[in-house]
Amino acid sequence: MKHILSDSDRGLLDKQISETEKGTGTQIVLASVLRSDSYTEIPWKAFAIGASIASLLSLFLALYVLGWITNILILFSIAVILASGALFALLTVLFPCFARLFLSSQRKEAETMQYAESLFLSNELFSTEQRRGILLMVSQFERQVVILPDSGVRDLLSSEVLEEVISTMTRHLRKNELRQAMELGLKGIHAALASSLTGQAGPDELSNEIIEEEGV
Repeated sequence: MKHILSDSDRGLLDKQISETEKGTGTQIVLASVLRSDSYTEIPWKAFAIGASIASLLSLFLALYVLGWITNILILFSIAVILASGALFALLTVLFPCFARLFLSSQRKEAETMQYAESLFLSNELFSTEQRRGILLMVSQFERQVVILPDSGVRDLLSSEVLEEVISTMTRHLRKNELRQAMELGLKGIHAALASSLTGQAGPDELSNEIIEEEGV
């Protein structure tokens, strides 16, 4: 797939990864995924909502504006209802921002976490000697961030700290500022771990290459 990050962005992030690893003794992998799931239910939800809205408007028009119903009006209403549903479904395919309106927060959080866990395992972030691997993954369609620390640093990154880092990153994701979001994520991890792990940097066990995938 075509890289979303430019060469200069990747160079800046690569340098910051190295600095963060040296300052905290961790091994960090950055990942960017276009979307964590196909969400096949989204077009159907949009179709149903679009058709429902058109049905209500057609009924209101027939009963309270025109005051009468004919066979032609019924056929016209059916056509409008189906066309509205199809239009809503098409818009979810063309415009991600519209599609996100039909995606619940619980669903996108669950799918993003599942994708991050599979990346953690497939890239063997658990293989570092002191179990200090950290995955920082951004899923762009969902505008979700997942930070998965291995057991060697998990106790040092509390849920409150991770939530604060993720919240800061998410504000930039809403503006499609991927590099800036990742930079803030690395800075947040560095700030949280530097005082605890200073001077404990080990060999570079994991590649600093940023993972970019289309996802599901």
